[in-house]
Amino acid sequence: MSNPRKVCIVGSGNWGSAIARIVGQNVAKNGMFENRVDMWVYEETVDGKKLTEIINTQHENVKYLKGYKLPENVVANPDLKASASGADILVFVVPHQFVPGLCEQLKGVVKQNTIAVSLIKVQVDTGHFAKQLLQKSKNRKRKKTRNFQTTQMPSTDPNINGLNIKDKGLQLISHLIKESLGIDCNVLMGANLAHEVAAGNFCETTIGVVKEEYGPVLKDLFQTDSFRCVVVEDATTVELCGALKNVVAVGAGIVDGLGYGDNTKAAVIRLGLMEMVNFAQTFYKGVKIDTFLESCGVADLVTTCYGGRNRRVAEAFVKTKKPIKELEAEMLNGQSLQGPHTAIEVNTMLKNKQMEDNFPLFTAIYRICHEDFPPEDMIKCLHDHPEHM
Repeated sequence: MSNPRKVCIVGSGNWGSAIARIVGQNVAKNGMFENRVDMWVYEETVDGKKLTEIINTQHENVKYLKGYKLPENVVANPDLKASASGADILVFVVPHQFVPGLCEQLKGVVKQNTIAVSLIKVQVDTGHFAKQLLQKSKNRKRKKTRNFQTTQMPSTDPNINGLNIKDKGLQLISHLIKESLGIDCNVLMGANLAHEVAAGNFCETTIGVVKEEYGPVLKDLFQTDSFRCVVVEDATTVELCGALKNVVAVGAGIVDGLGYGDNTKAAVIRLGLMEMVNFAQTFYKGVKIDTFLESCGVADLVTTCYGGRNRRVAEAFVKTKKPIKELEAEMLNGQSLQGPHTAIEVNTMLKNKQMEDNFPLFTAIYRICHEDFPPEDMIKCLHDHPEHM
């Protein structure tokens, strides 16, 4: 029998903590894994106490997942390298903009035969938006920091993080992790709201693996009676669904803002799904259509188009006429909106192939968000959609 696998969770927000509940419970009853799960926590102070100390004594992430206990075998650690040292499985569940910097810190620490799993639903900005970030970063003064033992959250400056900035559009998180650390990276995506998962409400998720042999191991790590996992050997499509559905959700929010009703919204969702499929097939190899029918595809798309930040902010954008950046600050408590940023990267790829007219919904959403295109004209762009010809 092989040695038990060590699991490390990189991240401890609400989704990271929810998945830590599942992983901690599963490894405790499965000899395939070490009993202890290290969870890297970006150190913060809550009511005068370190967050890691609170988690390790109260066994609860009181800041990001209050009211849900973590298993005692989940150990919070503010030192990234110490957490990941010797790990056989790395579970990445952090804000997407921090992945390049964290991977840079993990170089030389991660074993060659380690496998990764990304639970991050947003792509890395490598095109126009990343260049905007880089330009802004040049105008900022950087403060000097002392060298603490705790791991500092890396800068979002793509130049500092070693991100390869080119006008190539979407770079998936799993690809970035593989390129940075030289290890295989799988993905887990689905209609999975953190608090509902933590509460044990029934839901499904999709595990996209890059090799068939990883499927049984990852299913044992994540599946419970209420968190059902379907494994597909199609990691790229699984992850693309997680990025592209945010663009469609912006379209759904625009429909809500215009008050057009459920019929129109259903049409936008269907056409959005078709554009997701066509985009994936056009720009990526080995895409399997069946994957879009899994939780990562149609289920997550529907959930996002009826809830979630992209839909809500897009609706407010239409109703208030305020800039998206202003609405982000007002409505998202420091979080960023994924859909408009993804729309830029998607449009970069479409322009390069002169295919904007083949994707009228994606193109209209990009123009509404970034070129002052009237929201009222979005539906006009769909009258002659390729799906209707």
